[in-house]
Amino acid sequence: MNNITKKIMFYSLAGIMQFGLGATVIEAIPLYNEDSQRIVQLDDRRQPDNDRQRKHDERQREENERHEREMRRHDGESDRDWHERQERENRRHNDALRDISNILLGIAIGSARD
Repeated sequence: MNNITKKIMFYSLAGIMQFGLGATVIEAIPLYNEDSQRIVQLDDRRQPDNDRQRKHDERQREENERHEREMRRHDGESDRDWHERQERENRRHNDALRDISNILLGIAIGSARD
């Protein structure tokens, strides 16, 4: 009798623990917990930065388009001239992208002082 009582208690305890673990897992599943992941934006003081970011992205896009045009081979251009022009253009393009990024970085550092 003592052995049967121990088994009943053990299996009951194991069942209760599984049920508790299952309930915890179900509560943690995002499917059932939709409201906890809402993001609320309370303050929109960073609007000028968004404008600066948009201008930065536009300048970068324009530079990339100009770079693509310049990298194409011109009519009547020899292979040697084309490769030399590509090297110059790659250096100029990298410098321009660095300048564009530095301007945005400088603005970010300057606005952090405020």
